[in-house]
Amino acid sequence: MERRNFLRTAFLGTVAGIAGMKNNKLLALNSRPEADAPQSEITPDLVAVMGGEPDQLCAGAMQEMGGMKRYIQSGMKVVVKPNSGGDKAPEFAACTNPILVAAIVRDCLDAGASEVKVFDHTCDQWKGCYENSGIQEAVRQAGGQMVYAHEEKYFRETELPSAIRMKRPKIHEALLDCDAWINVPVLKNHGGARMTICMKNYMGIVWDRRYLHSNDLQQCIADAATFSKKPVLNIVDAYRIITQNGPKGRGLEDVQTPKALFVSSDIVAVDTAATQFFNQFSPMTIQEASHILLAEKHNLGTTKLDKLNIKRILL
Repeated sequence: MERRNFLRTAFLGTVAGIAGMKNNKLLALNSRPEADAPQSEITPDLVAVMGGEPDQLCAGAMQEMGGMKRYIQSGMKVVVKPNSGGDKAPEFAACTNPILVAAIVRDCLDAGASEVKVFDHTCDQWKGCYENSGIQEAVRQAGGQMVYAHEEKYFRETELPSAIRMKRPKIHEALLDCDAWINVPVLKNHGGARMTICMKNYMGIVWDRRYLHSNDLQQCIADAATFSKKPVLNIVDAYRIITQNGPKGRGLEDVQTPKALFVSSDIVAVDTAATQFFNQFSPMTIQEASHILLAEKHNLGTTKLDKLNIKRILL
């Protein structure tokens, strides 16, 4: 997608587009005007940024969101949860971009986190996923710690009182024991769930994924998102995306490189926005990725983007 089309047609049909940009400055529109407060004091409900490298996209978005210290306080034990489920190199977009993961780990440590752990319950063999995705080395260099998630002993049974189908999953101990966590999926197509974004990324925090696939996958994804410890931030990596044959793709022909990123604390809103953005590359609706609508029924967020204060940025 060309940069001008990000502003004109992308992800938020509820917001009027911007015709162009001058002098490469950051440009933004809010979908809901805030007349009573100076613009500099308003924290958007959702930020979308396009046109830079993964760490630049993250920095631009987090500046608008108030900085990492708004979400991570000194001494906190933090988990960063990427999607590293496939044994694929970064250019295939099966996993969250390692440059982005490293940037988030550094930001958390700079904000005062006492530790930052990173994990995923991978689909492919875990060592290959951690290493070949580039995430393990990126996390090490950033000062974080990769932790294991390949055996059941790392998961503990947890009750989800609001769940409809998946009521007592086993959730990774790092999430149960942390003070805050950040959800960092990569945007991509998925054969079963239709879309892999923030809520689908919860499948990497539970042990028995087979249960989800055999017991109404869409509802189970929404159920997982009812887990009481919500991510303080959902950061969607759309630097590279898989538009077909997901979740791992068949080759580079399945990959597009829009160089975008979405951030929100509202998991339903950010999944809705990312789905609308994805629809510019390959047809997709939230009706097809129905776990988004089911999560809204759980009161986990809103699909009504026109009611939100949204900022879009071009770097």
